[in-house]
Amino acid sequence: MDADGKNISTTMRIDSHQHFWKYHPVKEAWITDDMKIIQRDFLPADLLPLLQENNIDGCVAVQADQSEDETNFLLQLADKNEFVKGVVGWVDLQSADLEERLEHFSQYKKLKGFRHIVQSELKDDFLLREPFCKGVEKLTTYNFTYAILIFPKHLRYASKFVQRFPQQAFVVDHLAKPDFKKADFLEWEKGIRALADYPNVSCKVSGMVTEADWKNWTADDFTYCLDVVTEAFGINRLMFGSDWPVCLLAASYQEMSNIVHRYFTQFSIDEQQKIWGKNAIDFYHL
Repeated sequence: MDADGKNISTTMRIDSHQHFWKYHPVKEAWITDDMKIIQRDFLPADLLPLLQENNIDGCVAVQADQSEDETNFLLQLADKNEFVKGVVGWVDLQSADLEERLEHFSQYKKLKGFRHIVQSELKDDFLLREPFCKGVEKLTTYNFTYAILIFPKHLRYASKFVQRFPQQAFVVDHLAKPDFKKADFLEWEKGIRALADYPNVSCKVSGMVTEADWKNWTADDFTYCLDVVTEAFGINRLMFGSDWPVCLLAASYQEMSNIVHRYFTQFSIDEQQKIWGKNAIDFYHL
């Protein structure tokens, strides 16, 4: 159901992963000068025409800044734009007052979960830090999801992490970012298959082009890794995400969409509907 209690059709097409921001060079310091194309504001009015052109009915807005201000910003946009079906925000999962913050955020029906930018943490085993794990443990009570944003080097810790929380709904962002430039997938494949063994973990088919050579990629570059995650997770635990506007570093919205469309045309219509919407609707309770 949506925020108004209306049923959302399972055939609705959902972009499960995109971002909004009002660009500020300090707050968005991660957007370096080689990323000038995304050094500007990206708001719902910019995204809506792209969704319409690509027959996407709604989206899930995901945090890009680690602050509660970011969470509130995304919730405000979702409140004003019906096509923003859900929000994945940020909260300090290591905070002493986390319970109070989760209670506060539980009033927002479009807030579907949280994410921490683990890929930027100094310690590769950050996911196993006890204060962090104690915070993640509290999410299940409020039916909040948790998005795992990591590089392949973190996968060995990710499996131990999710093992601790069999009732928690997890989703891996961007296939855990395999290195398409080097096409060295040994460590990644071993780790992603181990993570997929846990039935409470899903995976977003998103973000691939940003890990490839931005100027010289082809759709074939992604086939092997798509084969791996499709076999490992199965059709029921995969969901499309554009990673717009970050994808613009290497591809247009349509080009990103076409990569996923091209690969999954080999599957039945029912299976394709799961990838393009039903799985995201079920995972996020949209």
